[in-house]
Amino acid sequence: MSDLVDFRRDLHRHPELRFQEVRTAKLIADQLLAAGIRPRIGQARTGVVATLEGEAAYPHILLRADIDALPTADLKSVPYASSCPGVAHACGHDVHTAVVLGVAQALAARPSRRGRVTFVFQPAEEIPFGESSGGQEMLDTGVLDGVDVVLGLHCWPTLDAGVIGVDLDVAMASKMAFRILVTGTGSHAATPSRGRDALLAASAMVGSLHQLLGREIDPGSRVALNVGTFHGGQSQSIVPSEAELTGTIRTVDEGDAGRLRNAVERVVAGLADAAGVTVQVEWKNDMPAVRNDKRLVQRALSVLGGSETLTVVALDQPPMTADDFALYARQRPGLYVKLGVRDPSGVRPAPPLHDGQFDVDESAIPAGVSGLLALIDDLFDNGWQGDPR
Repeated sequence: MSDLVDFRRDLHRHPELRFQEVRTAKLIADQLLAAGIRPRIGQARTGVVATLEGEAAYPHILLRADIDALPTADLKSVPYASSCPGVAHACGHDVHTAVVLGVAQALAARPSRRGRVTFVFQPAEEIPFGESSGGQEMLDTGVLDGVDVVLGLHCWPTLDAGVIGVDLDVAMASKMAFRILVTGTGSHAATPSRGRDALLAASAMVGSLHQLLGREIDPGSRVALNVGTFHGGQSQSIVPSEAELTGTIRTVDEGDAGRLRNAVERVVAGLADAAGVTVQVEWKNDMPAVRNDKRLVQRALSVLGGSETLTVVALDQPPMTADDFALYARQRPGLYVKLGVRDPSGVRPAPPLHDGQFDVDESAIPAGVSGLLALIDDLFDNGWQGDPR
């Protein structure tokens, strides 16, 4: 597995943003070709897809990895730190890619193979406001045609390397993204009463939006709201006439999502009226929750629970992270597991996802390969519910 660690470090050193993953895709394609698997490049713009045929066409399993990096600085002092200023694999997509590549290599090396596996290396899982999902673009290519089951995994820094977490129901929350455009009237800073300060009104909106959770949703509900960007103003001497906020709402319950959406619009409209400004709220990038198929959950707990090298844990508290794997799992029975990446010794810190210090214990890579292979073998050996397509 040392080659997979080297491969992961190469990706980590050379991260690429959404729909710019040209070098990444070439490295993946070269590795697949070396394993005897013919890749299809340029899928969903910069993605890679490859299908490994077995002695039987059923079941047909799709295994997905996301390959894009984040627009954030890598703050680690390690030999494989990002060489691209302002771009980093701070969400573990390099690990996901290495693990799925390792599964492909292992299956291709077998003298006798059973069912069919399609490997999807998907671009653009990270989705800025109003931009397209790489997952949706991949689905638009017809990648799910004939597929029976979809599998995937995500790095999880609160679990030790060697541990695989299986969510009993929701593996990732649903997400709605919003943009709030505030328009006022500019004036000189010396005469602020002649203007209507869009920046001041927007600032009040930030605080009020975060207070929403305590009054709109019952305590204990799984919800999260974040204002992630705030832009406005042109000069210290001008009362700004425009300001913009963007953020997300994450929920598990669709009823909570609807109530929060209505509450956001109500609160910002009231604050805008009080400040004498106008406001426009846009909603984009709605993403459903990732829901694990209950039959696959039970099989995973049983199969991985019998492993001598892995530890499996059942997870019953849905996280507030979101993922466009939801689009695959909405159309086919799916299982999205959590790959522990924390140093079991506790010596190395375990920064959260999207942190500039994020890194992994690389023993997680062979653990991820072993776990996914065990799940695939179980589906091959014991079949899947329903008639073959």
